[in-house]
Amino acid sequence: MSKITAGFFISLDGVIENPQDWHFPYFNDEMGAAVGAQLGNSDTLLLGRVTYEGFAGAWPQREDEGGPDSGMAKSLGDARKIVVSHQDLDLPWRNSEQLKGDLIEGVTALKQESTSDIAMSGSPSIVRQLLSAELLDELHLFVHPISLGSGERLFGESEPIPLQLLSATPFQTGVLHLVYGPAAAAGDAGYDEAKVHLPQAE
Repeated sequence: MSKITAGFFISLDGVIENPQDWHFPYFNDEMGAAVGAQLGNSDTLLLGRVTYEGFAGAWPQREDEGGPDSGMAKSLGDARKIVVSHQDLDLPWRNSEQLKGDLIEGVTALKQESTSDIAMSGSPSIVRQLLSAELLDELHLFVHPISLGSGERLFGESEPIPLQLLSATPFQTGVLHLVYGPAAAAGDAGYDEAKVHLPQAE
């Protein structure tokens, strides 16, 4: 069974909207390597419609231009791209197909049939659904040392989703690369259980 990973650029106050407006000052070699490992090295991409349209509007041109990011652009172009949408879509980018029907059933089947890892970038509504269904194996959060105050957040009003921290890597820019995986519920506890861990008076 394949592994599904998802990545987000996120602010300290949880905003993920329009990262192109605020995250580039923090993009360095460390982040480039981490993003490339999570996204650019995967043979299969799972994308929502909005994310796909944004990618398809930019990466093919970057590949044609042959600039410093053309290698990443080619990797994304060569990957199998599966787009989630209830609309009938025109998918001009090569190696693109549409996942129709129930999301959870479709992704479950995809994980079972795929022989390579599946990567996601953006597509927060899909990520939230996959987290709730315990189908997402790794959530990569690139936490930027900036508070934006407004904008779409990764987690809105929803049922609690327990996660476990798999790794935490600080970058020289102050960005923290956090990787989370699914976890069992933390259980019931209150102040009476917590207070035993407070420093005791001598």
